[in-house]
Amino acid sequence: MAQVDELTKEIELRLGGQMVDVELDPEHYDLSIKKSFEKYRQRSENALEEAFVKLDLIREVAEYTLDNEVIEVKDVYRRSSGTLNSASSGDIEPFETAYLNNFLLYSGRAGGLGIYDALAQHREHLAKMFGGEYTFTWNTVTKKLLLHRKIKADDTVYIHVYKHRSDEELLTDPYSLPWIKEYALAQAKLMLAEARGKFNTIAGPQGGTSLNADSLRNDALTTIDKLEDDLKYYVDGQAGLGVIIG
Repeated sequence: MAQVDELTKEIELRLGGQMVDVELDPEHYDLSIKKSFEKYRQRSENALEEAFVKLDLIREVAEYTLDNEVIEVKDVYRRSSGTLNSASSGDIEPFETAYLNNFLLYSGRAGGLGIYDALAQHREHLAKMFGGEYTFTWNTVTKKLLLHRKIKADDTVYIHVYKHRSDEELLTDPYSLPWIKEYALAQAKLMLAEARGKFNTIAGPQGGTSLNADSLRNDALTTIDKLEDDLKYYVDGQAGLGVIIG
C-alpha cells in the first residue's frame, strides 16, 4: 500500500539513508510499522470506529463468527415491520405517526410529541416482553457471537459494534499519522541500536571508528516514553474522559 511505502521511505531517510549505509532490511521497517499499529490500537480510542454490521441469521444456528476487526458488540437490533397496523410486533412508523398527529389527532392543543412518546414507549415495552430484543454473549478473543435464543427462521439483524479502523485510514488521519510515524521511527532506531551494539568500534585505516548504538538506544527509549505519555493525555485526537457527576 502506498502509505506504508511512503512511511518506510521516510523512516529510512530520517535514519540517514542514501547518505550512509543503514543496516536495516525491509523486514525491520515492516516490523517497526507493525509494532506502532499494535501499540496505537491497544492504547488509543482513536483507533476504533462505531459501525452497524449486517448479519444474516440462519435457522437453528445461534453462534456466529464476526470479522477480526470487530472489538466490541454493543447491541443486536432486529428488523421490524414499520407500520402501526402490525399485529405481531406492534411497531410504529414515525412518518405515519406524524401524519396521524397532524391530520387526525390534532385538535388545537400541543400533543403530538406526547402521543409519539407514548407510542414509542409502548413499542419498546412490547419488544422487551415478546422477544423483540436479542440477549447475547460476545467473546473478544475468538470473535464469536452467541445469541441466547433458538433461531426458528432465517432473519436479518444489524449489530452495533466498535471495530478497528483500517491501516490506510490511520495513515491518512492528521491526528494518528504523526504519532505512528514517530513511534515507528523509534522502533527502527531501537533495532538499529541492537545491531550496532554488538561491536563497540569497527576497524578503519586511521584506527577504530565508534558506533552510536548507545545514543540511538537512549533516543529511542526517550521517544517511546514520550509518545506513550501522549496517549495518556489524548494528544492523538481521542475523545477523552467525560464529566462524572456524583
